[in-house]
Amino acid sequence: MGKINATITGIGGYVPDYILTNEELSRMVDTSDEWITTRVGIKERRILKEEGLGSSYMGRKAAKQLLQKTGVDPDTIDALIVSTTTPDYMFPSTASIVLGKLGLKNAHAFDVSCACCGFLYAMDTASAMIQSGRYHKIIVISAEKMSSVVDYTDRQTCVLFGDGAGAVLVEGTEEEGIGLQDSYLRTDGKGLPFLHMKAGGSVCPPSHFTIDHHLHYIYQEGRNVFRHAVTDMGDDIEEILTRNQMQPSDVQWVIPHEANLRIIEAVAKRADLPLEKVMINIDHYGNTSSATIPLALWDNEAKLKKGDNVILTAFGAGFVHGASYYKWGYDGASVADSK
Repeated sequence: MGKINATITGIGGYVPDYILTNEELSRMVDTSDEWITTRVGIKERRILKEEGLGSSYMGRKAAKQLLQKTGVDPDTIDALIVSTTTPDYMFPSTASIVLGKLGLKNAHAFDVSCACCGFLYAMDTASAMIQSGRYHKIIVISAEKMSSVVDYTDRQTCVLFGDGAGAVLVEGTEEEGIGLQDSYLRTDGKGLPFLHMKAGGSVCPPSHFTIDHHLHYIYQEGRNVFRHAVTDMGDDIEEILTRNQMQPSDVQWVIPHEANLRIIEAVAKRADLPLEKVMINIDHYGNTSSATIPLALWDNEAKLKKGDNVILTAFGAGFVHGASYYKWGYDGASVADSK
């Protein structure tokens, strides 16, 4: 038996039907389509408006599509991991809700909370589980209802975020040179003052005061976040290239966290990568936190070819950041039509 590696064998996704455009936002706050497009590159974002539905609903929809596309037997799934910043509840885990709705009988489930970097961390965890030989098929989901923590009176943040979910199937392979090749993940722990939600946790539980003062929404100091995001993601890509003796020309695709178009452009420039090699979909989804990378994979699956060198990179609250290098395992065009 050869060495077992972990590889992505399928992609699913889901975005809500409702489209919140820049024009509609301009009627809610003092902004305009030109202002938003120029500064962050977003034209529209999807919003889950139905009452009583949260991140688990979107995660389940993405996972159902994944199971249908891959044809995998749900009873063969060993584990389900959900990365989310917007769980349905403080407890139980969103993953346990998704698992129950999907009817997975032979899997355990847990959440990963790493803000916008959650997909990278969840994938690294799933890959290590697969490489151990104890697990064979794992579903990784990133699901985010960011609209639930956005203050739609704050024009600095309300223009940025949208809702959605992406899901991938991670399986073991003995095929040489396929799957996860390297991963570089870091947390500096200095980001709390610059990006957080002030209330709702154990330090500052909900109260009339926290609600009246809008403390249950995203707080962000944009300039600090921008600077750290560009530096860390750019450096993380360079670290991966150096460690694997690669040049930018060796990379077929980079899939960055879709936080802000100017951030993406600056990261690509810092890593000496042409934008043609960068998957970008922020214009029509906005920032869906940890779901941005799997949604970009979902949107662009047909472009991926077996053997492609693919680098994922992300940055999030904490600050957490990192990059992962994959040798893509299948020709996406052969299955993308079933999206």
